[in-house]
Amino acid sequence: MTRVKLVSRVSRPAVRHACSLLAVSSRLARGLASRTSEPPAVSGTIPAGRVGSNYAMSNGGGVVSSSTHLLDLLEEPIPGVGTYDDFHTIDWVREKCKDRERHRKINSKKKESAWEFTKSLYDAWSGWLVVTLTGLASGALAGVIDIAADWMNDLKEGVCLSAMWFNHEQCCWGSNETTFAERDKCPQWNSWAELILGQAEGPGSYIMNYFMYTFWALSFAFLAVCLVKVFAPYACGSGIPEIKTILSGFIIRGYLGKWTLMIKTITLVLAVASGLSLGKEGPLVHVACCCGNIFSYLFPKYSKNEAKKREVLSAASAAGVSVAFGAPIGGVLFSLEEVSYYFPLKTLWRSFFAALVAAFVLRSINPFGNSRLVLFYVEYHTPWYLFELVPFILLGVFGGLWGAFFIRANIAWCRRRKSTRFGKYPVLEVITVAAITAIVAFPNPYTRQNTSELIKELFTDCGPLESSQLCQYRSQMNGTRAYSDVSSQPSTPGVYSAMWQLCLALIFKIVMTIFTFGLKVPSGLFIPSMAIGAIAGRIVGIAVEQLAYYHHDWFLFKEWCEVGADCITPGLYAMVGAAACLGGVTRMTVSLVVIVFELTGGLEYIVPLMAAVMTSKWVGDAFGREGIYEAHIRLNGYPFLDAKEEFTHTTLAREVMRPRRSDPPLAVLTQDDLTVEELQTIISETSYNGFPVIVSKESQRLVGFALRRDITIAIENARRKQEGIMLNSRVYFTQHAPTLPADSPRPLKLRSILDMSPFTVTDHTPMEIVVDIFRKLGLRQCLVTHNGRLLGIITKKDILRHMAQMANQDPESIMFN
Repeated sequence: MTRVKLVSRVSRPAVRHACSLLAVSSRLARGLASRTSEPPAVSGTIPAGRVGSNYAMSNGGGVVSSSTHLLDLLEEPIPGVGTYDDFHTIDWVREKCKDRERHRKINSKKKESAWEFTKSLYDAWSGWLVVTLTGLASGALAGVIDIAADWMNDLKEGVCLSAMWFNHEQCCWGSNETTFAERDKCPQWNSWAELILGQAEGPGSYIMNYFMYTFWALSFAFLAVCLVKVFAPYACGSGIPEIKTILSGFIIRGYLGKWTLMIKTITLVLAVASGLSLGKEGPLVHVACCCGNIFSYLFPKYSKNEAKKREVLSAASAAGVSVAFGAPIGGVLFSLEEVSYYFPLKTLWRSFFAALVAAFVLRSINPFGNSRLVLFYVEYHTPWYLFELVPFILLGVFGGLWGAFFIRANIAWCRRRKSTRFGKYPVLEVITVAAITAIVAFPNPYTRQNTSELIKELFTDCGPLESSQLCQYRSQMNGTRAYSDVSSQPSTPGVYSAMWQLCLALIFKIVMTIFTFGLKVPSGLFIPSMAIGAIAGRIVGIAVEQLAYYHHDWFLFKEWCEVGADCITPGLYAMVGAAACLGGVTRMTVSLVVIVFELTGGLEYIVPLMAAVMTSKWVGDAFGREGIYEAHIRLNGYPFLDAKEEFTHTTLAREVMRPRRSDPPLAVLTQDDLTVEELQTIISETSYNGFPVIVSKESQRLVGFALRRDITIAIENARRKQEGIMLNSRVYFTQHAPTLPADSPRPLKLRSILDMSPFTVTDHTPMEIVVDIFRKLGLRQCLVTHNGRLLGIITKKDILRHMAQMANQDPESIMFN
C-alpha cells in the first residue's frame, strides 16, 4: 500500500473533502425542504424560537402536517450542542467544518457595512493577537520564574545584607573586595553560619550551613507539594505528556486553567529552589500553554472551536521552549516535531511569531544579567577535528543507553507508585526524596549548586579567567602563555579531585532523577538529562585532552594536533554529551540539535551534535521506540495515537469492531420509531459516547450518527423551550415528522444534531488503513458496514486496545480511567 506523506498530521485535504460532503448534504436537505414545505394548517403567528417545530393536526384524518421551515434548527443552534465532556476526544472534522462555515458567513457579510468589515478584520487578526499576548505573558512569567528561582536557590546558603532581594552573584557585583580565587565571597554576602554563629570557617559553621541548606530545601519542597495537592493537582509533573495528548484532541478540563497556571508558576520556583533533580524547562511549556488557553477565551474564533484552540496551544508550546532555552527556532521545531498533532502552515508562522515575542520579552527582562536568554550560553573558539567523531559517537551511545535505562526504570517506579500504598502519600514521598537529595548533595560542590549553574560550568571552556577546579591546570600558568600552551601542561591534583567529584555527581544525578521525575511537584526532565550528559561529556573530554598531552606522538594526535596548541575542548564534549543524553530520553532529533546550536551560537559544531543525537536515538530505539513522554502517556492510559508508531499487523476492521460475538448487540437508534422515554432509557443504560441512527431494525441501513451529549442537551433544551414535549413524544431524525394519531403529544425533531455523513469503512478494510484514517483525520469513531448495512463501530479506544493486544500487553490496563 502506498502512503501519502502529509505536512500536517491531520490531513487537510481529507478534512476539506469531509466538509464538502457535509455542505452538499446540507444543501440537498435544504433544497428538499424548500420544495416540499407546505404552509401551516393552522394560521397564526409562529412564536420566536419555535421555527421549524410548529405543527398542526388536521381534524379529518388525524394526520400531523409538518410545516418544516427553510431555516429549521440548523439556523438556530441548540446551546451546548457541539461541546465536549471532560476526558473525551474532540471531532476534528466537525470542528474544521464549523470553522469553515463561520469563515464563509463572515466573508459573505463583510461587504454589507463598515461594522461587518471591521468585524472581519478583527477575526482575521485575532490569531496574531492571541499569539502576541501568549508570547508576552510567557516571556514575562519565564523572567519572573528565573529571577525568583535564582534568589531562592541562593537563600539556602546565605543572604545579602545590603539588599535582601539580591542573589549571591548580584550581591557581590558592586563589591571591590572580591579576589580572583574567591570571586563569590564579599562582605555584603553572609552565610547562615556567619549570621547565626558569627564565624565563617570551622566544623560548627559547616554543620550550621549543612543544616540550613537541608532545612530550606525541605521547606521549599513541602510548600510546593502542599500547594499542588490542595489547589491545583494538575500543576504537578512536566506537563508535556498531557499537552501532547490535549493537542491530539483530548479534553482535560482545568489542566490549562488559571488556577493551574498560578500554582504551577509558584510551585515551579519552589521545586527548583529545593534542589530536587528536576528542571523548569518542561513545566515552562505547560505554563505557556496555560497562557495560550486563557487568552484564547478572549476571542470567539478560538474559544468556541476546540480545533482552532489547539493551533494556539501549538504556538504557545513553541513560546515555552523559546523562553526555556533561549531558542526561538528550536521552539518552533520542538512544537512541530514533538508535541503538535495538527500543524498547518499558518500555525508555523504564528508559532514562529509567538517564540519571537516571548524571546524578546525575556531578553528585555535580562534575568541572568548576561544579556543572554539562558544561563549557560557559551562560545567556543577552537575547531573540532575528524578523529573526535569517535568519542562524540561514544557519547551518543552512552546517551542512548542512559535514555533506555531511565525510561524503563522511571516507568517501573511510577507504575509501582500507582499500584502500591506508597503513591497515596505524595507529601511524604516528596519530603523523603527532598531530604535524601539535600543530605547527599551538600558535601559535593557539583551537586550542591544549581543544576543550570553546573551545566554552565561544565560547558564553559577553560581560559585564564576561570577559577573552576576543573581549570586549575590552566589558571596556574603565567603571562601570555596562559592560553596558548594549554596542552603542554598536565593536570593538577585539583583536576583529578574534580573528576572524582564529577563521577560521584554523575551517579547521584542518575539515581535521583529516576525517583524525582513523576513526583507531585512541577518537574522537568530537560535540565537533569543535560546535566548527566554534560558530566559524562566533560569527563570524556578531559580524558581525551590528557591522552593527547601524554601521547601527542600517536598517529591521531600527531596528524591533527600541533605540539603546544590547544587541540581538545572539554566543554564541547560536555555540550555534545548533554545533547546525546537528552536525545536518548526524549528521542528528539532535529529540534534538539537546533536548540543546542542556539545555545552555543556556533555553526561549526552541528556535525558533532547531529552524530551524537542520531547515535543516541538509534541506540535508544534498539531497546524501545518510545520516548519518556510517550511512555508516560501509555502509563496514564491517555487515548493518544502516536503518528511515529507504525501499524504492521494484517488484521481487518471486522476483527476489531464492536460488538464482538460475545458482546451484546450494538446500541442503535431508529430514525422515527423511538419515544423520548425510550431514548432516555437507552442513554441511561449505556455508557457509549454516541449512537448510530438507522432506518429500522429490519433494514439496518445507516442514516447518521448522534452524540450522547448532544442528545441529552437537545432533550433538556426542548423541554425547557417547547411546550408539549412529554415522555411519550415521538423522536424523529428525519426531515419531516412521521404520521401520528391526532391525540399524540408534540413530536421532538433532532435532525439538527445528526451527523449525516459519518465516516464509514467496510468490514474487509485493513486495519492499517483504518489506523491511518484515525491518525490523519483525528476521528473519534468510524462505523463499519457491509453492503450498506451497519455491522459495528470502531472507536479510538478500540484501536488502542487492539494495538496493545498485538504488542502482547493487557488491553484493559492501559485505558484512561
